[in-house]
Amino acid sequence: MKPQTKIEIQNQIRAIREALQDILEITAIYHTKREIFIQGKLYSGVYPLSLSDDWKRIITDRLSSLGFSVDFDQNENQAVLHIIRPEYRTKEPFPWTNLILFLLTVITTFAAGAMMRGENFISNPLLILKGWSFAVPLLLILLCHEFGHYIESKMSGIKVSLPYFIPGPTILGTFGAVIKSKSPFKNRKNLLDVGAAGPIAGFVVAVIAVILGLSYSQVVEAVPEGSITLGDSLIFKFLSFLVLKNIPEGHDVLLSPTAFAGWAGILVTMLNLLPIGQLDGGHIMYALLGKRQKRIALITVAILIPLGIFMWPGWLVWVILILIIKLGHPPTLNDQISLDLKRKIIGWTAMCIFILSFTPVPIK
Repeated sequence: MKPQTKIEIQNQIRAIREALQDILEITAIYHTKREIFIQGKLYSGVYPLSLSDDWKRIITDRLSSLGFSVDFDQNENQAVLHIIRPEYRTKEPFPWTNLILFLLTVITTFAAGAMMRGENFISNPLLILKGWSFAVPLLLILLCHEFGHYIESKMSGIKVSLPYFIPGPTILGTFGAVIKSKSPFKNRKNLLDVGAAGPIAGFVVAVIAVILGLSYSQVVEAVPEGSITLGDSLIFKFLSFLVLKNIPEGHDVLLSPTAFAGWAGILVTMLNLLPIGQLDGGHIMYALLGKRQKRIALITVAILIPLGIFMWPGWLVWVILILIIKLGHPPTLNDQISLDLKRKIIGWTAMCIFILSFTPVPIK
């Protein structure tokens, strides 16, 4: 279908304004080529809010006559209209890019797992399958995290892409995965639902992986030369005690590939939950605190800088990235809608997960 021109979009917005001029005082408009989001104040003197079905029906009828369909999001005297032209509800093309990147990530994570086991899969490519005990739990953690975001976005009426997995020549075999948002968040409820769904889902799978992996890990007196020493978060310390009980003085744990995948999943969850910008933690903190989120982000950066100087230089890299993506979080289309108690509990639970997962020195 031929894309709309700028003039066509302007004409559509003008027609919508004229159709709603006696019902809605429009305060903000956001549009893409397929959708129009309108925020405004209802003229309650003309259409009392107690008759909410009436004003919604009137708006629906008027916009339908212009060829639009509409979804509503309303609180007190604020309203957000999500308007879509029916002919733009077209079938999405097959996501070949997403599929190819995922298959490449499967290969690179299996390769990383095989190398952990000392397998020479270059001479015998089938030996790459030996990496399953690391690759499978890690991929499950990433899949649950990203599809937590994806499914919740779809349920909230927010357009997003399928996850883009990023293969890479790292110790994990991947740089993680991302989802591209194609429409703004309508309110803070949506923001919290989407922001919290991913890390909570990924964290649950990571904890399961750690518990299973620790049961196959070894307690050794001397760690093999050249091994990497991993830092412990509060949750990892607790799970280690739960599974391995008291580790003798002078001994250490040689993690199985599955336990390492779980440890990495907890680390990734923690990094995503940093309460900064448009990271998951930034989404959650903005939903909970509104514009005060930026103050929390500044405090977080102020803590990370000395940690980077004195404990783990990797934090300085994160500070640079954070400054690039910005500390604050952009507002939703309707910040006036407040969170209910259930969502507040979910949001603060996610931030408790951040604290339990925080590792001051991830790698020594």
